[in-house]
Amino acid sequence: MTDLGQRAPEPDLEANAEAVESQEIAKAQSLWQIRWALLRRSFRNNWKLFRRNRIGIAGLVIIGFFATLAIAPSIFFATGFWSTSVYDPVTGLEPNPPSQQLEIVQTVTDPNTQIDIRQVLVDGRINGNIGDVIDVTLQPAPPYGKHWLGTDPLGRDILSQLMYGAKAAFGLGILAATVTVLIGTVVGSVAAFYGGKIDAFLMRLADLLIMVPGLAILIVISAVVRFQLWHLAVVIGILSGFGGVAIVLKSQALAVKVKPFVDAARVAGGSNARLIVAHIIPNVMPLSFLYMMFTVTSAIQSEATLSFIGLLNVDMSWGLMIQLANNQGYLLQGGRYWWMVFPAGLAVTFIAMAFFLVGRAMDEVVNPRLRKR
Repeated sequence: MTDLGQRAPEPDLEANAEAVESQEIAKAQSLWQIRWALLRRSFRNNWKLFRRNRIGIAGLVIIGFFATLAIAPSIFFATGFWSTSVYDPVTGLEPNPPSQQLEIVQTVTDPNTQIDIRQVLVDGRINGNIGDVIDVTLQPAPPYGKHWLGTDPLGRDILSQLMYGAKAAFGLGILAATVTVLIGTVVGSVAAFYGGKIDAFLMRLADLLIMVPGLAILIVISAVVRFQLWHLAVVIGILSGFGGVAIVLKSQALAVKVKPFVDAARVAGGSNARLIVAHIIPNVMPLSFLYMMFTVTSAIQSEATLSFIGLLNVDMSWGLMIQLANNQGYLLQGGRYWWMVFPAGLAVTFIAMAFFLVGRAMDEVVNPRLRKR
């Protein structure tokens, strides 16, 4: 009988959920039902560990923000909130940009009210002499009502370009990470399982790719071949999958290879292909997904670099936005034309940081030693 002054202990919801899942596994009849129940329980336990890591949750929030940016343009154009003639990131132009009255002077002391006579002579659109007050079209225009992040020198919306760049970054990162995981997992598992000459060949190939700087290879390939975004994703995936990722995953596969359940499957008559596909690869996959996050970060940074130096054939990306600011002379005037430089630069920084933070949090889930800390 409980004392009225004492509160009854609250039920452990997580323990009850695990007990229910254990009962479902025990009642499952088919092999697929058992695997599905085990997968759900594994996901639940891993998520419980992951959500305790604040940096991982912060990374997920940032990724969610950029994912919202990536899908927003499709919604805006479909609902008519944005007009393609104005807000298209490549062909859209602002028909009525804002203007500002400036006085033509010999030497500018206040850039907000004055304009240099030399700039007037160079720009064929402006006519006047020293002392005249003229209306100058602001292009690039700073942020205002119609364009929340301003426009570029061509009159295109910066926010629309930023959203389109987010879509390109997600597509590039996910495709590159998928190719990396597929190649790295298969190569590492096969090298660990067979050993001998197969292992030596695959590991020497990985050593060769590690010795050569990845960015240098991408620059050489993009200078010879007309590089598009999906080409870049595949090349990054191949370089990462056959390189350092394969070596790390091979070490994990070696630890799985000597497990008793692998020996039991071999004694039961399982073929080599069956052992690799059904036993080695599934136990290597958690570590593969960890390196998937790091590959996304590397792919986004590589795209920004190649776009900045003009070696990537893309319609619009964050690297291309920074390249335009540099070519037009605004990169070194970040204080005055900040909307031309900082949105794209910060986007590359934050999304790369977000995937890295998620990868670090996943490392604590996958690595038992870190999990115990």
